[in-house]
Amino acid sequence: MYVFRLEEEEYPKTQVSFLARPCQHCDNAPCVKVCPVGARFKREDGIVLTDFQRCIGCRYCEVACPYGVNNFNWKDPSESYYGDWKDPAVQNVTGGAIPPWRNPDLQIVQGEEQRLTAGGGHYKGVVEKCTFCVQRVDKGLDPACVAGCPLNALIFGDRDDPESPVSQYLKRDHFRLLEDAGTEPSVFYVGGNEPEAEVKEIERIRVEVSA
Repeated sequence: MYVFRLEEEEYPKTQVSFLARPCQHCDNAPCVKVCPVGARFKREDGIVLTDFQRCIGCRYCEVACPYGVNNFNWKDPSESYYGDWKDPAVQNVTGGAIPPWRNPDLQIVQGEEQRLTAGGGHYKGVVEKCTFCVQRVDKGLDPACVAGCPLNALIFGDRDDPESPVSQYLKRDHFRLLEDAGTEPSVFYVGGNEPEAEVKEIERIRVEVSA
């Protein structure tokens, strides 16, 4: 997820706001349409995922997405570790254990298939993006970003349930990013209008990806 820092007005009346942009998990997802091998797909609950065992790294999804949410993984898993697990100071705490990067919870059942649909940062040559932490959602938990947000700025839930917190929030003024693109994004922003500065930044990201 990328968080945009937006500034309005001029000093000393500058107003700063922040806008989080996860994958929009579009109902009409262009990234699903362009995938030549069916690696990018949408579940019945609307979550858009990538099967890393099918992905061939063509990056068509990266170019097709109007929101710039996809990232191509160039590195091997060992190069993506945040720390040196062999460092003596670290081993004094961990007892020499190295956290596994293969998590069985990431093996999602889709229909009659097992599809590896999360943990893309651990595989070289594939495209990853926000998955709404599908492995948590399938256990009845909120995505990690929602669970960890200290101000409850992020809300996750079922829009088809009129009594859900999400449905209650959406009774207020809200907008969706780049609605004129026809993607039908599932992410809503409550309060205010779509910020022009953020739209321009998304367009800049798209140009860089296309180049």
